[in-house]
This record gives sequence, structure tokens and C-alpha cells, in this order.
Amino acid sequence: METLEQLNVIIEGSARHVHVTREHLKILFGEDAQLHNKRELSQPGQYLTEEKVRIEGPRGGIDKVSILGPERSQTQVEVSFTDARVLGLNPPVRESGDLKGSAPIRIVGPAGYIDLEEGCIVAKRHIHITPEDAERYGLSDKEIVQVRVEGERALTFDEVVVRVSEKFRTRMHIDFDEMNAGQICPEQTGLVIKKK
Repeated sequence: METLEQLNVIIEGSARHVHVTREHLKILFGEDAQLHNKRELSQPGQYLTEEKVRIEGPRGGIDKVSILGPERSQTQVEVSFTDARVLGLNPPVRESGDLKGSAPIRIVGPAGYIDLEEGCIVAKRHIHITPEDAERYGLSDKEIVQVRVEGERALTFDEVVVRVSEKFRTRMHIDFDEMNAGQICPEQTGLVIKKK
């Protein structure tokens, strides 16, 4: 395999969260509801909101799940497999927005609730990358790579999808099950390895 020695990508943990449409936001929080920016995230234009909801499956629920802004064209819930066991769900590993055939879930807000027939996924590990960095390191949109992480619990993440956009900042995103498996700390990097 060809190793891209220059590309050591910062790895960030993505906690369980919800994306909502305008329609669903009004059901959950009331007719005049707005998302309130609590903190900017690393990806430009994306932010953690003050709004939180409860998510429920057939076995249990999880309180105080954050909504990420801005509003989206479809509502989705992203959880880890540990979360899924608490909820009693078996969500598929998918890229964000690929919801067909995904797990059903209930989202409960202070003003109401919504039952999604599909919409809950475990996010596929991925790298957001700018077009400039993609060109520099010879990577292309939807390419599948590996990422090697060193340390006491060194491991190699396989099946990492590359997503290229001028709207991105170059970062790798994984869930907290994966962060803990590799004992990955803030600002830790991983070495991107191209598959032949």
C-alpha cells in the first residue's frame, strides 16, 4: 500500500446527535422555534445548538441529545453502537444522509415528538477534505482509505470514506466507540494510507 506521509489528519470524535428539518423543529419545540448557536464546530457553518431532545427505541431512551445546526433537508439521528444497544436498535453503518432502510426512532422535544420510520444510523467513519488538500495528497471523493493511529492502543481504521468539498475543513470524524478503542485524545492525528 502507498503511504501518504504528509497527510496526518486530525481526528475528531462525533458524539450522538440529531439533525432536524424546519418542520420537525416546530413539532419538537413549538411553532416559533429557532436553533440557537451554542458553539461553532470544526466544519464551517456547522454548530452545536442549545436545543436538546430525547431519543427513544424499543428498549430505552437517551436524554439530552444535542441538535446540530443549521436545519437540514431531512431529519436524522446519528448514534454509536453502544447507544444503539441502549435503545434496542440495529442501525446500519451509513454516510450522513443515506437513510433509506435505516432504523426507526422516536425523537421527543418539549413541545411534541416525531416517529421516524427510518432515520437512525451509525455514521460511517469519514474524512472531510478540501479540494486543495485532496489534490495535494492524491485523494478523490468517495475514495476508501485506511488511517493508522499510533499509541498504547495503536490501530488502523479501515473503510474510511473520503468526502471532498469546498465547504469542508480537513478533519477525520469517528464516533466515541471508535475514539475509545484507539485511546484517541484531542488534536491527535492519524496517517492516511491509500489502498492500491
